[in-house]
Amino acid sequence: MLEVKNLKKTFGTLTAVDDISFTIPDGQILGMIGQNGAGKTTTFRLILNFLTADSGEVLWNGRPLQKTDYDVIGYLPEERGLYPKVSIEDQIIYFAQLRGKSKKEIKPQIDKWMEKFQVKGKKTDKIKSLSKGNQQKVQLIATLIHQPKLVILDEPFSGLDPVNAGLLEAGIKELKEQGACVIFSSHNMNNVEEICDKLVMLRNGSMVLDGTVQEIRAKFGRKKLFLETPLSIDELSKMHGVIKAKVTKDGVKVLELENPEDGKAIFEQVTKNGYITTFSQQSPTIEEIFKMKAGELHE
Repeated sequence: MLEVKNLKKTFGTLTAVDDISFTIPDGQILGMIGQNGAGKTTTFRLILNFLTADSGEVLWNGRPLQKTDYDVIGYLPEERGLYPKVSIEDQIIYFAQLRGKSKKEIKPQIDKWMEKFQVKGKKTDKIKSLSKGNQQKVQLIATLIHQPKLVILDEPFSGLDPVNAGLLEAGIKELKEQGACVIFSSHNMNNVEEICDKLVMLRNGSMVLDGTVQEIRAKFGRKKLFLETPLSIDELSKMHGVIKAKVTKDGVKVLELENPEDGKAIFEQVTKNGYITTFSQQSPTIEEIFKMKAGELHE
């Protein structure tokens, strides 16, 4: 279990991380979101002791990280770093050896991992001969092949197409099933909603959201209505409690409500002439919530 308690880090007059606390039990995934410069990467570096915190502490299984613990950590930095003139096989073995694994242990696993992430190329190919996406997959393999118990991935989905992003999602879920603590940052809210057990949002170094995806969405209430009805947008806009109304390209009307309670009266009005094919009252998505919280900066 990873515990981050009241972590703070300043650089001169800039407070990069301000009193951040969260816990990740074994076998859970935490997603960290926030605009560029929100403090995500600094938080990761503080957890790994690459930077020294001004105050607060990081505990791994109830105690501060020790030198031997780094052998059970997998870290993928935002700035990718591979040796271009080294082969895939030698690159993976080298990083695994830095984590206390032997060449004899790792070499037989490389084909399986390359197949799992669908790396295009032979293990004897040099890194520089690979596409950017395949280089990223090789670095992911190097991050995970030693079967870490704590995995920190900084923007792992960056630059991946939907197929490869799906492979990575499957890999992260597999780590969870194996009991690892996983923390990753992403600007893709679909990835976050799909695989996270818990979510933290940072803004200017401070936590502004913390909880499960369901808990966070529930806090904002079911203020969106999706419906298919013959009624026009003008008619819907005039209904009590409707703040905004629009039509999607698929012809679905979307209403933004002042209060979730207004949905019941609207339902009665739009169905008074009988059945309609769609009426769904939902909370905002994580992407919409992200934009709301980020937008508060400019209010």
